[in-house]
Amino acid sequence: MEALRLILLYAHLIGFALLLGGVVVQYVSGPLRINPPMLWGAVTQLVTGIALAAPLRDEGEEPSGPKLGVKLVIALMIFVMVFFSRKREVVNKGHFLAIGGLTLVNAAVAVFWR
Repeated sequence: MEALRLILLYAHLIGFALLLGGVVVQYVSGPLRINPPMLWGAVTQLVTGIALAAPLRDEGEEPSGPKLGVKLVIALMIFVMVFFSRKREVVNKGHFLAIGGLTLVNAAVAVFWR
């Protein structure tokens, strides 16, 4: 089970890299729009995050319920913001920066909430 958890964690980190990398590249390169890596990153983060919340560890090593709930809400917000804006030619700057900001907040919750 540990190998499966590590594979899911690896895929989760790749999703984070796709999402945040897509935000940065799009922000510096041209009009603010949702690019394919952002969409794939949001989907990967959501799916692997839900899979990582499954009880794959030994007793006593599970993350807290409130932490998982906060991460799920943030991941759903990111996914909705990316998915429903993906076909727009230009996305509002605040909306676009919120996607990047929420991505960083979600990573901070994962790292700092013990």
